Amino acid sequence: MVSSNWNSIISKLPNPHFLQTYEWGQVKAKYGWQPLYAVWDEKKLSVISNQFTDNWSLNTDHCVAAALILKRQVIRSGFAARLSVLYSPKGPLLDWTNEPLRKRVLNDLQSFAKKQGAIFLKIDPDVRLGTGVPGSGEEAQDSTGQALVAELKRRGWEYSSDQIQFRNTVLIDLNPSEEELLARMKQKTRYNIRIAEKKGVSLRVGKLEDLPMLYKMYAETSVRDGFVIRDEGYYKTVWELFMANQAPITTYQFPHAEPLIAEVNHEPVAAIFVFYFAGRAYYVYGMSREAHREKMPNYLLQWEAIKRAKAKGCSVYDLWGAPEVFDESDSMWGVYRFKEGLGGRVVRTLGAWDFAPSPLWYKMYSEVIPRVLDVMRARGKARTRQALD
Repeated sequence: MVSSNWNSIISKLPNPHFLQTYEWGQVKAKYGWQPLYAVWDEKKLSVISNQFTDNWSLNTDHCVAAALILKRQVIRSGFAARLSVLYSPKGPLLDWTNEPLRKRVLNDLQSFAKKQGAIFLKIDPDVRLGTGVPGSGEEAQDSTGQALVAELKRRGWEYSSDQIQFRNTVLIDLNPSEEELLARMKQKTRYNIRIAEKKGVSLRVGKLEDLPMLYKMYAETSVRDGFVIRDEGYYKTVWELFMANQAPITTYQFPHAEPLIAEVNHEPVAAIFVFYFAGRAYYVYGMSREAHREKMPNYLLQWEAIKRAKAKGCSVYDLWGAPEVFDESDSMWGVYRFKEGLGGRVVRTLGAWDFAPSPLWYKMYSEVIPRVLDVMRARGKARTRQALD
């Protein structure tokens, strides 16, 4: 099976991510993207398109780097019909400290982008620039990330104005005991967990039949908090596909997701979706209602997610996002303070970088697309409100 072969390859590489899995490629394939699977062995680069998935013949034991690359045709007719955009979410995966390998992969990616007629190729690997909040006593720089940024600049890559994923995040080390994990939390967080337990908040793992209710709650959250979400069909595609993998989570090649639902008197009041892959857990979607917020269900949900991830053999829980700027001016500041209370550590990565074979097309695309996206976001918010009404 291609899915298990591909996931087996990437699970053995440094910093494997669920956004690089075969399943994520299948999600995006339903929404206009073509998944391409790039694998570097000791001698060459091989790229397999989704249409040839039954003919996988790579020796998975000798792979030194890999990247799920998503391709989207921008213009389908006329003289610019070949123009496309390429994106490797949280990829490529390799040992970035290996300078010869790093140069080889970047050379191959640049050549590949040119051959594909790409306006740009975007990458945003989980390469650390440092840890800790800038300016704090805990701040530390990472030489690998600094060296990679310098190399990308020398090669003509540009720091992208369109950051698809969060550049920064908060990670919780799950290796300590549950008692130690609780002790690392802020006192107020521990207090709120106890409040939820005392006030009768109960938790359960969600099922497929809960998905319509969960989407409605997510839509309510987006309208209340002012962020844009996609239509229900998109989330059902993601959730159903990842929830379908019921193999033991310690079987690394099977990415999996589960919703955790908080209830008061059997009424759902909050929920989160946790994704698992290759020994790592990710808090990706969170949703809540106005009812019973004083009972602190979100704190109990996160504590349960931490315990479940640890029990499943995960060593890290990724809280999925931290501010770009660490002060109250950032829109994520309130969410970050909540995550900070859970006892995690800030990790800052290099973010998304673009390689543009044609600077002219890249400039035109970069000027037009933000305006289009602004219109689409406004329409998306309106559609979500109408759907709730």
